[in-house]
Amino acid sequence: MGLIWSLIVGGIIGLIAGAITNKGGSMGIIANVVAGLLGSVIGQALFGTWGWTVAGMAVFPSILGAIILVAVVSFFFGRSRA
Repeated sequence: MGLIWSLIVGGIIGLIAGAITNKGGSMGIIANVVAGLLGSVIGQALFGTWGWTVAGMAVFPSILGAIILVAVVSFFFGRSRA
């Protein structure tokens, strides 16, 4: 049951990060979950584990980490609009 909650919370964190960076329309459900889970790892490594904790993830550092991840990935793999 913990894995399911982690996937749900990771998806929500990825969705929030996609909405903040305006890249949410191009990301699918799987990409949101991956961005949320990897962003949680990155955010907690960089910023610590302060704030609310849901499903083992500190919410605010996880969102910050997911924003960084989405911004970096979209910078390198984003489509050029030429």
